[in-house]
Amino acid sequence: MAGLIEDYALIGDTHTVALVGRDGAIDWLCLPRLDSPACFAALLGTAADGQWALGPSAGGPATRRRYRGNTLVLESEWDTDTGTVRVLDMLPPRDDALNVVRIVEGLSGSVDMQGVLRLRFDYGQRIPWVRRVDGQLSAIAGPDSVSLSCNTETRGEDWATLSEFTVRAGERTSFVLTWHQSHEAPPQPVDPQESLRRTEDFWETWASTAVCGTRWREQVLRSLLTLKALTYEPTGGVVAAATTSLPELIGGVRNWDYRFCWLRDASMTLEALVRSGYAEEATRWATWLRRAIAGRAEDLQIMYGVGGETALPERELDWLAGYEDSRPVRIGNAAAKQQQLDVYGSVLDALSVARRHDVEEGDDSWALQVSLVEHLATIWQEPDQGVWEMRSEPRHFVHSKVMAWVAFDRMAQEARERDLGEQATRWRELADEVHDQICTKGFDTARNTFVQSYGSAEVDAALLLLPRFGFLPADDPRLAGTVAAVQHDLDPDGDGLVLRYRIDADSGNHPGDGTRDGLPGGEGRFLACSFWLVEALHRVGRTGEAVEAFERLLELASDLGLLAEEYDPVAGRQLGNYPQAYSHLALVNAALVIDTAPA
Repeated sequence: MAGLIEDYALIGDTHTVALVGRDGAIDWLCLPRLDSPACFAALLGTAADGQWALGPSAGGPATRRRYRGNTLVLESEWDTDTGTVRVLDMLPPRDDALNVVRIVEGLSGSVDMQGVLRLRFDYGQRIPWVRRVDGQLSAIAGPDSVSLSCNTETRGEDWATLSEFTVRAGERTSFVLTWHQSHEAPPQPVDPQESLRRTEDFWETWASTAVCGTRWREQVLRSLLTLKALTYEPTGGVVAAATTSLPELIGGVRNWDYRFCWLRDASMTLEALVRSGYAEEATRWATWLRRAIAGRAEDLQIMYGVGGETALPERELDWLAGYEDSRPVRIGNAAAKQQQLDVYGSVLDALSVARRHDVEEGDDSWALQVSLVEHLATIWQEPDQGVWEMRSEPRHFVHSKVMAWVAFDRMAQEARERDLGEQATRWRELADEVHDQICTKGFDTARNTFVQSYGSAEVDAALLLLPRFGFLPADDPRLAGTVAAVQHDLDPDGDGLVLRYRIDADSGNHPGDGTRDGLPGGEGRFLACSFWLVEALHRVGRTGEAVEAFERLLELASDLGLLAEEYDPVAGRQLGNYPQAYSHLALVNAALVIDTAPA
């Protein structure tokens, strides 16, 4: 059975990632990239669906664990009756091959160890053909081939490769798992100690350039390292999370594939990167963005594959039991074809942020932006599915309209700076029209709050972004009223943990039978929205409350500083896909906004 979501550590090489449990088992690894089929899928099933366990023969969770410095090298240590042992786990920076390196170090006494490698390609479906080739273990199935190099004996048993050995103080035993395409010759195994040095150098060098402020530097830097790990280096695309189908409610069906790049994250990602000193990463993300959206404006999607792929068909993997029996397990995401008007504003705001921070633009960037805004001018009055990708009937969501206003506003500003008088005037008129409509149809004067959608009496957490995008002056009482309404309706316990929206009238922690958004069941508190509340409180002048709420949220991170999508305040555990870029982006941006505020 998989561990708690927050019990997993993340290691990665900016091409793919692995999740390592407290017990030393790698329960999730997709090869060769973040969105490839998993060869270790025990996270969503059982060990028989693919796992690489490594730890003391007596079993049990590590006594302590940490990342080595500002890196993604994981150290796990076990104190046993006979001695202490350490396991170092890493994915070294990739040259020609993908390697998983595990180094076992004896610290004191002697410890009996056991490794169990169960390779299962294609999410647990395919058991490879395993044989020995030139002293290495070789496993092959279809397009995938993996070799194992180690300095201890192994044997096959029950469709697994076992290694049993004893490590004494001062001794080391190493394992290197290398993936390559099955039609190619296997690469030479890497040297484990040299890989450790290279991996530490890579991450420490990258972290050394971070601009994190001083107040919450450690937490912000760990979030930035996590975002770097969720970036697919060859293209610059940043995925929403490392996993698929981790549930938003244990036993529920809200289980989605997040290993794709969402346009809604675009401007927040760029802002986090440029303000943290990572101009190169910001440039590569902006370049990925322009490539992904190139083409007809009407073909714009809300998400893409890490290479800019547009076909992300959703299907269910019925042979996997799901995380803690939360089914179905899904890959792909049907929401890719939804109409969400907010993505136009997200893209155009991101490129506006890029210009303000002198991020390099392509020659055709302006023409592409003009195409997008002109298409938006023809559709902004249509209903859509909204930022939360509801699978119910389209509505006129206020957040979607606000982001349409953002698109027209940013383009009008830029056109004025380019002395494009006619375009500047027309886009400003459109921005004013959208603004007036939102203030008329999307505002509840009785409650002094903007609402989730036209004609609704309810709010949703996306309204917390109104101050961020400058929709109204920060001291406008309508903003203060909206923040207060979101707190009242979506933070029922007053602890700063915010629901995205009310699924029904139930006031419990997991409200909902799903009748309002087209899905059954409820969900936890959304961590990104909780950080949005922090930022919104600060922007409307309630900085002291913002700092208190922010520091409470930091306590919800795992012992390694990692955050999933949601949190269950009743069970006291994380929920949803993990680690979640949206949560870490929101943490970074909130910290950067309030870092200079009085303590």
